[in-house]
Amino acid sequence: MTAKPQTPSLSQNVSTFTINAPQLGGERKIWIYLPNIYENSDKKFPVLYMHDGQNLFDSFTAFAGEWRIDETLDSLKAETIIIGIENGGDNRINELTPYPNEKYGGGNGNKYLDFLVTTLKPYVDEHYRTLSDKENTMIMGSSLGGLISFYAVLKYPKVFGKAGVFSPSFWFNDKIYDDVHAVESINAKMYFMAGDHESSEMITDLERMEELIYFKLTDRKFFHKKIVHNGRHNEKLWASQFKDAYLWLTGKN
Repeated sequence: MTAKPQTPSLSQNVSTFTINAPQLGGERKIWIYLPNIYENSDKKFPVLYMHDGQNLFDSFTAFAGEWRIDETLDSLKAETIIIGIENGGDNRINELTPYPNEKYGGGNGNKYLDFLVTTLKPYVDEHYRTLSDKENTMIMGSSLGGLISFYAVLKYPKVFGKAGVFSPSFWFNDKIYDDVHAVESINAKMYFMAGDHESSEMITDLERMEELIYFKLTDRKFFHKKIVHNGRHNEKLWASQFKDAYLWLTGKN
């Protein structure tokens, strides 16, 4: 097992702030990545909201390795603001699931998204130069974060225009499929990614969802799926696939 780093590995483009999160019963730490050119321009930038902020930028705070978001975006000279939302620790399952699971509980995802949409996003749009419209507002996460990112597009179709859905926990509750049945259409770009060595049901669930949403999409070019050979359910997989997903969602590839 690799020893946990003793010093932070943050890019100089990453900073943090704390915001009151009344929907979640306290304060929440937020990581923000600003593009290289941010300070020396008057441009406004798209925003990508990501879950599990502890794991995105810094091996010092990461649970089991970081996504290296800052290093990847620095190398691309990417012009996107990234907002990393600290997960709720013991409340993570509760916050990142829209409905409960008989064994694991959960089901408070609507409160979490309410915090994101009505508290955090207005703050970000007020304090930073953002392109705040749907086409320039993205959401991405893995595992339960993949589940809540997909659900966010269904629940807030006028807010989120793009979603990165990595290794989504669709198994948590079958109601996610009912929600897709219930929507009239899906007008958002979605990048689905999973590894073929994650779990016995991961690919099956992904393909079941793909089949459902295929007929709901307003444009079938809005959907992309990638299955990674030997990919396992961990930060190493998600970090390795972030660049491709980001480039596809932003139309840079």
